[in-house]
Amino acid sequence: MAESDPHLSAESLMAADPAPRKSRARGLALMLSVPVLVIGGAAYWYVANDHYVSTDNAYVHQDKVSVSAEVGGRIVEVRARENQPVKAGDLLFRIDPEPFRIAEEQATAAIAAAQVEVGAMQADLNGAQAEIDAARDAVRFYELASRRQSDLMATGFTTRAALEKAQNDLAQARGRLADGLATQAKRRADLATGAAAPGVNPAVLAGEAQRHQALLNLRRTEVRAPVGGIVSQADRLQIGQMLPQSLPALSIVMDGRSWIEANFKETDLKAMHVGQPVEIKVDAYPGMPLTGHVASIGAGTGSEFAVLPAQNANGNWVKVTQRVPVRIAIDGRPDRSLIAGLSTHVRIDTSR
Repeated sequence: MAESDPHLSAESLMAADPAPRKSRARGLALMLSVPVLVIGGAAYWYVANDHYVSTDNAYVHQDKVSVSAEVGGRIVEVRARENQPVKAGDLLFRIDPEPFRIAEEQATAAIAAAQVEVGAMQADLNGAQAEIDAARDAVRFYELASRRQSDLMATGFTTRAALEKAQNDLAQARGRLADGLATQAKRRADLATGAAAPGVNPAVLAGEAQRHQALLNLRRTEVRAPVGGIVSQADRLQIGQMLPQSLPALSIVMDGRSWIEANFKETDLKAMHVGQPVEIKVDAYPGMPLTGHVASIGAGTGSEFAVLPAQNANGNWVKVTQRVPVRIAIDGRPDRSLIAGLSTHVRIDTSR
């Protein structure tokens, strides 16, 4: 009938057909559902992730040992090369040992000279004892002669000159005895040993100490790896170069001692505790699963330990959110070797 009646309006046709009304209702429902879903999804994401704190200001750290020579000298051999893996005890480089061999020979000669001197002092001591025995015999003889001359002088059978000569001979004999006793005491003092090393002459002991030091320095000409790891910064080692004592020659990055140092905002520390689980993503190895846990929380912010900490005047002070270093231990062994300094992204579950 609508087709046969051209005077019917569009409104009457729409009123007669319910399909456009349902389409408009569906459109309105769709328009309202999209914001609801977005808001609901955002609320769910917020609730699900509210207990996580994360940062990308995190880097891989490894223990590094600086290796230096304990004695100075000219480098005559180099075994370690850049990025070379080494084990504890491996020879890294060698210092010229000849000066230290000469020092060891000089110390040995000093010991021999001290031993000869001890023998000479012992011989002098024995000689002093013989002189003392002879001086005592002379004293006894001249004591008898002096008494005899005194008795004869009393009876008038000798002269004053003979008596005085006997008395003078007795005084000289007593003087020689005193000199012998003094010499003996001096020789015994020279041969005496201290309580710290009984039975060993101090001169011999000093020579032995010099020899031990020379042997120690000789062993130290071979510089060996104190730990196992990867050699780094070894370019300065060149044969013929003079290496001063205690100057760092190379570094060894230790194996299996990696951890993450993450710098979190101070506002993220409220619910953070030691032992909480951590998800780690290494920028260099995307997709590599890596987990850890909070090992420790720093005792001060990064600015507190800076070489030049900020000193703000009263007139230009601006509050800046500080960063606190958090040490994260890596659980298990990573599928690939970590390199010191790699950038990472960490996320801590503070709900546990």
